[in-house]
Amino acid sequence: MAVDKKLHIVMFPWLAFGHMIPYLELSKLIAQKGHRVSFVSTPKNIDRLPTQLPPHLSPFLSFVKIPLPQLHTLPPDAEATSDLPYDKVQFLKEAFDALKQPLSDFLQTSDADWILYDFAPYWVGQEIGPNLRIKTAFFSIFILQSLAFVGPMSGDSRMKLEDFTVPPDWIPFPTTVAFRHFEIKKIFDFVAGNATGVTDIDRFKMSAHYSDLVVVRAFPEFEPEWIQLLEDIHHKTVLPVGQLPTSEYDLKEDNPTWQSIKEWLDKQAKGSVVYVAFGSEAKPSQHELTEIALGLEQSRFSFFWVLRTRLGLSDPEPIELPEGFEERTKGRGVVCTTWAPQLKILGHESVGGFLTHSGWSSVVEAIQSERALVLLSFVADQGIIARVLEEKKMGYCVPRSELDGSFTRDSVAESLKLVMVEEEGKVYRERIREMKDLFVNKERDEKLIDGFLSYLKKHRNNVDEQDH
Repeated sequence: MAVDKKLHIVMFPWLAFGHMIPYLELSKLIAQKGHRVSFVSTPKNIDRLPTQLPPHLSPFLSFVKIPLPQLHTLPPDAEATSDLPYDKVQFLKEAFDALKQPLSDFLQTSDADWILYDFAPYWVGQEIGPNLRIKTAFFSIFILQSLAFVGPMSGDSRMKLEDFTVPPDWIPFPTTVAFRHFEIKKIFDFVAGNATGVTDIDRFKMSAHYSDLVVVRAFPEFEPEWIQLLEDIHHKTVLPVGQLPTSEYDLKEDNPTWQSIKEWLDKQAKGSVVYVAFGSEAKPSQHELTEIALGLEQSRFSFFWVLRTRLGLSDPEPIELPEGFEERTKGRGVVCTTWAPQLKILGHESVGGFLTHSGWSSVVEAIQSERALVLLSFVADQGIIARVLEEKKMGYCVPRSELDGSFTRDSVAESLKLVMVEEEGKVYRERIREMKDLFVNKERDEKLIDGFLSYLKKHRNNVDEQDH
């Protein structure tokens, strides 16, 4: 009987939209199966998420707002990575760590069977789960290759920057998965440490090590050897739950934002537009922005560019487009500095290619719409993602200096031409089309979710106790 009892699962993602959205997608899939989900985050983040649920899901999925503790180092309006410049994100982690007690208080009265948590709150698996006798799963939104690159809890002797520019020795098969010099240099605090006293690499390792289960955003057919490798590294069951493609926003056709964008896209020839967006956390430097803009101009393609000129109100260095750029590209280019419905834009037939930061959610959205990828990575594991996409001929990286990551307007223009129209770039256009059926497969994803839920039912605490 106990095995058939519906589950109560708590979701606790890191405070970044690239994390919260996949957590929300998984929450919806669990709720569709009639299990209860409590999605825990801070008030401002929950208010910004697409939380309008279909009526049949709302009884099963609730949003729990826990206020973010105020730190003097953190601007009062900042509750997500997109509200802050990169160097201040460490203070957001500090405030996030202070959610340990309020989260415990909520869980104590929650009757939760499992909590799925992100890389940052390693203390959920280490302390909260065991203390409250709630099963814990580390749900990583990062690709398998990034997780494997982070490596095991012990036996990792990498210290220097150069150590991270080659594949680690625990990957037993040939791969190009490693950072380029400029990529790891930019995020070396990942290894060297930050204001919290716990490095990001250690958070990853401890999150996997102390969990009862590792859950990954993947499917077995695409990369079976990487799933096996993760099981070997962590000595844990690793369960894939599919790529969790973003579900259509509940955006009506007469929504004024979408209406004006659609009107412009409708006037463009099929497959002729480059969509440009670098996600919620990546902001090019002023020099990079200038080269991207002039490269777009030089390419002669029509473009729709969603541009973030600053990361939150505390960002001291807003960036600006080159003088005269918008006048010179008027008619064939649109620069949008507010939110835009990416999934709908990518789905429009006039869009032919996507100049992207290589964030995995954006990559999956591009595959959903079969849009060719030109890659320009900035932070986090975007470099690793770019290696994987290059390895599989699913994307082309804008050529850059190995040491400082600089690139030119010429290389931007040439990369766009290669991937959008040239014969030599045909492989990238075809490969993305081939991948669509593999990535977007409802039947297979349904089976993965069923297998995942059946594991959670079988291994929750009260069932374990009955078995002994």
